[in-house]
Amino acid sequence: MGSGPGAVDRVLLAVAMIPAGRVASYGDIGRVAGVGPRRVGSILREHGDEVPWWRVLSASGESPVLDAARPHWDAEGIAVRRGGLGCRMSVYRADPHQLAADYAEASGDRDGLG
Repeated sequence: MGSGPGAVDRVLLAVAMIPAGRVASYGDIGRVAGVGPRRVGSILREHGDEVPWWRVLSASGESPVLDAARPHWDAEGIAVRRGGLGCRMSVYRADPHQLAADYAEASGDRDGLG
């Protein structure tokens, strides 16, 4: 798959598949979309306003843009963990297998091959 021109569309679709009230890591999205986690971050910086960007976090549950994400988290019932840097991934993380299945169905890639 790589990070060619279709990477933006793949990442945005994968992020759109994260259910409200759930989060995914940059790595989760990268595995689904076939790009590295850093590429996910750069795509979201440029195109994130098209999808629920606030649902994508570091693997530790931290958000580099937590202040901007907070109103969305509050509306979706995502609680900020003690210390105020993010949320508990163990509580709010979307099921990565379901995320991949939803992505495959939405993209028409039922074999998971991109």
